[in-house]
Amino acid sequence: MTIVLFDFDGTLADTLPTVLAIANRLAPEFGYPPTGATEWEQLRSLSSREILRSKRMPRWKLPWVLRRLSQELRSELPRLTWIPGIEPVLQQLVAEGHSLGIVTSNANPTVAAFLAHQGGALPFRVMQTGVGILGKARVLGRVVWWQGWDPRSVLYVGDEVRDVEAARRAGLRSVAVTWGFNTATALAAAQPDYLIHDPRSLLTLVSPPVGEIWGGW
Repeated sequence: MTIVLFDFDGTLADTLPTVLAIANRLAPEFGYPPTGATEWEQLRSLSSREILRSKRMPRWKLPWVLRRLSQELRSELPRLTWIPGIEPVLQQLVAEGHSLGIVTSNANPTVAAFLAHQGGALPFRVMQTGVGILGKARVLGRVVWWQGWDPRSVLYVGDEVRDVEAARRAGLRSVAVTWGFNTATALAAAQPDYLIHDPRSLLTLVSPPVGEIWGGW
């Protein structure tokens, strides 16, 4: 069995265009410059720390911005969907006996409401939300310790350089996905254990079901 932990925004949920629109709407309130289409593509090549510097965002202000972003995102739930192709992959992982979890900076009410809106049928064993932008490594390590998992059996799947870095620091295998925020080039430079371009590729990374290990007996 493999434990597969996921980031949420841009990895499981197709929220990034909506998040950008909300962030631009909040820019005057929080005093950072809005992001145009050209700059957005440039930001996709940067790490979280580099983005904060480019937007002149003090770290103390970040939790307040993220809280408002998450609140505003909940009002958009009827328009939000899974990343194309990810839901059947999640269903197959569960059917094969693998455990799923979510570790995300987004807030619990937003993630829970999204899952409920999508039918709520997927049994995520762990849902750790509200994680600091730069605090994922500590939380991932704590989750693995609490659950008594062998870190070598855990994959962390994310769409950002910081997800790769957090998994590495927590001793987990990292899976970088190119359908989210950071570009494939930026993700490759972070040296994840795996770099995938399609959700179905996840199925090739998990350990086989017991029946396959024993030749189908």
